[in-house]
Amino acid sequence: MIQTERNQNPNTETKIQFTIRWAFYSLWVSVLVGTVSAFFLLALDFVTEVREKNLFLFYLLPLAGGCIGWMYHRFGSRANQGNNLLLEEIHSPRSIIPFRMTPFVFIGTLGTHLVGGSAGREGTAVQMGGSLAHQLARFFPIYGKEHQTLIILGMSAGFSAVFGTPFAAAIFSIEVIQIGVYRWKLLLPSLLVAWCSHWVCLFWNVKHSFFPSVPFQWELNLVLGIFILSIASGFVAKAFIYAIHTISNLSQKMISYPPLRPVLGGMILVLLFLCGVSLDYFGLGVPIIQSAFTLNLPDTAFLWKLLLTAITIGFGFKGGEVTPLFFIGAALGNLFSGISPEHILLFVSVGFIAVFSGAMNTPLACAVMGMELFGVSSGIYYLLATQISYIMSGHVSIYSSQVIGKKKWFRPHSHVGKKISDLK
Repeated sequence: MIQTERNQNPNTETKIQFTIRWAFYSLWVSVLVGTVSAFFLLALDFVTEVREKNLFLFYLLPLAGGCIGWMYHRFGSRANQGNNLLLEEIHSPRSIIPFRMTPFVFIGTLGTHLVGGSAGREGTAVQMGGSLAHQLARFFPIYGKEHQTLIILGMSAGFSAVFGTPFAAAIFSIEVIQIGVYRWKLLLPSLLVAWCSHWVCLFWNVKHSFFPSVPFQWELNLVLGIFILSIASGFVAKAFIYAIHTISNLSQKMISYPPLRPVLGGMILVLLFLCGVSLDYFGLGVPIIQSAFTLNLPDTAFLWKLLLTAITIGFGFKGGEVTPLFFIGAALGNLFSGISPEHILLFVSVGFIAVFSGAMNTPLACAVMGMELFGVSSGIYYLLATQISYIMSGHVSIYSSQVIGKKKWFRPHSHVGKKISDLK
């Protein structure tokens, strides 16, 4: 447990000592999280390549799911809570986040991708970042709310290293904790850690996904199309969340022994594969996201990715939700680009970030991410689209431990101050 003396600020520490101490902590978090994230990305590329060359690995989904489920059930302890544990410790610090979270989510995510599970990488990076950063509390004097600061810096470092978007990562880490509330005092340290972590990751020759620049264009039918797409993105984000939570709840009711849940999920995924569901919808899906900017995808592409990801995550496989959300959003934008086909770049880029915003309740971070990935020219569209999607998704979230700091439009005031998990 967190020792009582660590909850008391030292009376003898000067501002210079405080600055030096936190400069050391920040540098340590940046180097450590950036390095581990780089290794994770390189390992993820490797297992993805292995799977693509050996399609028989898809048939091992039930076996891999059982192994991952048993590992977490037998040894995982609180690490099984994932990103919700990070948020819980920020809201109500009780103990140091277990170090085992890092190797467990690392192995679990690689195992999921090796056999073709539809999952992402952001959740893994954020969990590793928060867990590794919080380990400093075991060795150095960390006082009171500084425990929360460590976790936030670690989350920022992990997000930035994986996506190569330090500004979005810094805002995400201070925005995701409470809906509608920002911890602006931590923006500068979060940005510095995110930036350093990003460069550490690049030092290890990690190459991030490339996306085209999106020029600004203005036409009435274009604006109306973006508006409709933004509304649809909020509803799709809400459907994604409900699908994951519904499948998760059903699996818990159907199967009392946790390790068997991903076994069943793996069997369902194999059955869908045998029934002819395209390989494009399994795994990370980055190549399909990139092709969405130039080619017409099947109209049902976003639905298939939503379904496969909900099954993968809902039944207990490990991995993040952000990259699948990018896939779903890009495919949705690709579908809506039929309104104005010559503006497909803008529609896809808006869908890319808008669905993410609705599911994570982080509209500002998502808009900034759009500017980092696609250029600032269409930034006004990104700011509007992420806000509209954020409002339309309502008080739901991928992270059930998010606290509602400010209510969204058309939502009751009684929800303010409650966790998402407390709402019926």
